[in-house]
Amino acid sequence: SMLAVDGQARKRGAHLDRLAASAHSLELDSPDRVAWERAVATALSEHLLGAGTGEAVVKLLLTRGAEGSDAPTAWVSVSPVPAGARERTSQGLAVVLLDRGYDSTLAERAPWLLLGAKTLSYAVNMAALRYAKANGADDAIFTSSDGKVLEGPTSTVILAVEEDGVKTLLTPELESGILPGTTQRALFDAAEAAGWALGYGPLEPVHLMEADAVWLVSSIRLLAPVTSIDGTPISSSPAMTEELTALLHEAL
Repeated sequence: SMLAVDGQARKRGAHLDRLAASAHSLELDSPDRVAWERAVATALSEHLLGAGTGEAVVKLLLTRGAEGSDAPTAWVSVSPVPAGARERTSQGLAVVLLDRGYDSTLAERAPWLLLGAKTLSYAVNMAALRYAKANGADDAIFTSSDGKVLEGPTSTVILAVEEDGVKTLLTPELESGILPGTTQRALFDAAEAAGWALGYGPLEPVHLMEADAVWLVSSIRLLAPVTSIDGTPISSSPAMTEELTALLHEAL
């Protein structure tokens, strides 16, 4: 899923790179980049005819095609950004930690499990969100069975610490089998250019509890601050959120 503003898809190149990498992991044939670019442009043009300007969600989907066919099926859909998608999270998210059921080294030991690939197998992710909401939370953060922080069901985890005037952004390491976050990458590039230091896990829940601020980031929701974990309030920083949101909008 990509965010489009006034007919222009944001981070299109990064999303197409990740789609190609996931297709390669699945040994799935994919249209070339020119074909995807053309389809996205056509879909956005059609959407603008009916909706005018504003924000939209662009989804790229790829399957192996109809049964018995050797040709993959690929399509693009465009829809308005869900009403209140950001407003509901601007005041902060209550999250729960959920065990993902595997340790942080499994991705390297078992590449056939496709950890870190973007696939349509989202049943577990959606079940995690339903569980979180049924238990009074807004969202969830997955942890590994050996106690490492992984990712959200539809987001990347980022935290910030400030020591001796140096502000550092941290995120879990990709080697733990998480999906590479395009928004996280764009934010890290922009923050580094603005003087922030960067770091990559391994992270544990205690790092979230002790951080100066924690966020869940994604292409549509952008930067959503976390204000409590498993019912315990954690530090948040409206000033950091404002600064990083501005940097992210410039990067996009």
